Amino acid sequence: MSSLSLPVFSCSLDPASVSRRLADQTADAITRRGHRATVIDLAALSLSPFDNDRVFDSDAFGEVHRIIDEADGVVLAFPIYNWSPSSTVKSLIESTGATGAGRRAAWFDKVVTFVCAAGLPHSTMATGPLAQSLMLDFKCIVNPYTAYFSERDWEGDQLRPDRADRLDKTMSVHVELAQLLQGRTYSSDWEV
Repeated sequence: MSSLSLPVFSCSLDPASVSRRLADQTADAITRRGHRATVIDLAALSLSPFDNDRVFDSDAFGEVHRIIDEADGVVLAFPIYNWSPSSTVKSLIESTGATGAGRRAAWFDKVVTFVCAAGLPHSTMATGPLAQSLMLDFKCIVNPYTAYFSERDWEGDQLRPDRADRLDKTMSVHVELAQLLQGRTYSSDWEV
């Protein structure tokens, strides 16, 4: 079985980001399974906010678009703010999913998994609209195992053992879905 490309995007601009720590742990869980999982830290790339104009001229845009387009699956690690995924993750999807002027969205047919950091355990459904958009717009396969962690799930810098097991299972499902869909016979584009 060949090694898959399964990048992990850290979608927080917070210098002390918990979701960045989760992104690192996620990449470790994927590489332990024999696959490539580079963490792409959006705070370090300085990807411009989506404006449907100048963002496409940036080096950061070209890099993240290529990484997503060439990936077998993508993990999005992001904070939950105000009962919703952070604006940074939405901006990433908007820019790399935009079409027109000869551009093609990078997201078509990707396996996507969410890894979320939140203050409280009450926002577990916050990823629903984002998942629906990825599925309907880009025909993504969204992993039904979302790894959602609140402040209560940590012991110091480590996830509690039961919560670490959830992250591990979520990555097992992510890898398995990507492997199963490698041989798909279809290719999607904008269609209704």
